Amino acid sequence: MRNYELTYIVASDVDETEFGNILNQVTGWVEDGSGKVAKVDQWGRRRLAYPISEYTEGYYVTLVLEMNPARAAELERNLRLAEKVLRHLLIRADEK
Repeated sequence: MRNYELTYIVASDVDETEFGNILNQVTGWVEDGSGKVAKVDQWGRRRLAYPISEYTEGYYVTLVLEMNPARAAELERNLRLAEKVLRHLLIRADEK
């Protein structure tokens, strides 16, 4: 198991219920692969550095998680296929 940080941006046109569903879905993808989410940090709605499709704002979320490295590719695939996730970045956290 390795430590990772996942940051993703959700489209700004989702309501609170749908945003919660997306957050639960991403957390579920991690936990389905016998991983665990250590921390969820919701930054809220922020202006994007550049427009993505027609969006100029999005909801930023950062997860600190622990999962098997073999499951990272599947998690990224699921994030790419999620319609309301505009961008994501999964990085391995440095071991200290």
